[in-house]
Amino acid sequence: MSPESPESPELLVRNPATEEVIATVPAATPADVDAAVKRAARAQTAWAALAPGDRARLLRRFAAAVDDHTEELARLEVREAGHTLGNARWEAGNVRDLLDYAAGGVERLTGRQIPVPGGVDVTFLEPLGVVGVIAPWNFPMPIAAWGTAPALAAGNAVLLKPAETTPLTALRLAELALAAGLPEGLFQVLPGHGPVTGDALVEHPGVAKIVFTGSTPVGRRVWAKGAAHLKRVTLELGGKSPNIVFADADLEAAAAAAPMSFLDNAGQDCCARTRILVQRDVHDRFLDLLAPAIESVRVGDPADEHVQMGPLISRHQLDRVRSYVPDDLDGIRGKAPEGPGYWFPPTVLTGVGPHARVAVEEVFGPVAVVLPFDDEADAVRLADATDYGLSGSIWTRDVGRALRVSRAVRAGNLSVNSHASVRYWTPFGGFKQSGVGRELGPDALAAFTETKNVFISTEA
Repeated sequence: MSPESPESPELLVRNPATEEVIATVPAATPADVDAAVKRAARAQTAWAALAPGDRARLLRRFAAAVDDHTEELARLEVREAGHTLGNARWEAGNVRDLLDYAAGGVERLTGRQIPVPGGVDVTFLEPLGVVGVIAPWNFPMPIAAWGTAPALAAGNAVLLKPAETTPLTALRLAELALAAGLPEGLFQVLPGHGPVTGDALVEHPGVAKIVFTGSTPVGRRVWAKGAAHLKRVTLELGGKSPNIVFADADLEAAAAAAPMSFLDNAGQDCCARTRILVQRDVHDRFLDLLAPAIESVRVGDPADEHVQMGPLISRHQLDRVRSYVPDDLDGIRGKAPEGPGYWFPPTVLTGVGPHARVAVEEVFGPVAVVLPFDDEADAVRLADATDYGLSGSIWTRDVGRALRVSRAVRAGNLSVNSHASVRYWTPFGGFKQSGVGRELGPDALAAFTETKNVFISTEA
């Protein structure tokens, strides 16, 4: 039996830049999950009964603890996930900011008074109870916080299952939560294998909601398993996002910004703009500008502050990415280190048909395709020619076109003359096979509550 198989009692955590095992972590069993749910349920009752200001104060202490340990968390993320140091520092800071933002919503999570005849009608937003958060390996810290922070703020307990390859930052966050004064059992981390620990969490009748981020096929499985208990779910799934460049755009700016729109985190990002759609009139000019931008991207040791792109997460992911790129490459290719580590160079494929596997499937690596289009209608058609609808970018100087195309493209998060997809104070989620529900933003806390309606008769 392999030590990394679903039956293994331990998880092996490897440094993606060196392939060395840096930690072994016990894998939670179904019995461990059951015990954790019981502890969480007890803690949640007391947590929900706290005055809102007290819950907010404890969450701010948690945020301050994260802030005090930002560098430690960032360097741990570099080692377990291969993220560049600059990205990892941002991720730790994002956890802090999410906790602060959620704390600000605790005392504003209010119901309504609705006019009715014969009495008074009021609504209450009641916490769900115990929430399961299943986080991915591509952004272990921030995405874990996307579900954890608002769920805690709304009065719930949280059980976090990190990805098998990246449990270390999650475990450290749980330690910081306890040190900040959060009650024992309120926020627990359950490392383990998806088919064992994850399934036990999804299927447990004591877990009221699952927040899952990962691939679309696994998301479908999570939803189907949770349906047996009519479990609430939020699913943030795959993407194949377009980067639409019109002829009237600032081509220099668009070409300069394009590389990191799909190379950030080595392309392991569901928002990565991996389909670069360029109006035919400027197609060749854009490629001339894009080539030096791709070739200049620094790939290497993620602990080096000057490096822009690190390794892929695992040997499995490296093999997957390689399967999408032909040996007789037609396009643009950057450089990557040789030797130990899961390295793949920045790659842009040209001369690829719009229905090719690499053009429609989520590669989850530093690979993009360039596809020409003729006019606005053709751009929208190509942008929507996948099963996904998570994010995308539109480059144009025409404000009317920017608004028309933004309304027409079937995606949940679009940027004009930018590649920004995620801000913790705005909603995030996808259309089509990219997910169910929304995370972040001003409504995040409400997504972890049930609305209770109470009518009080005023008639004798």
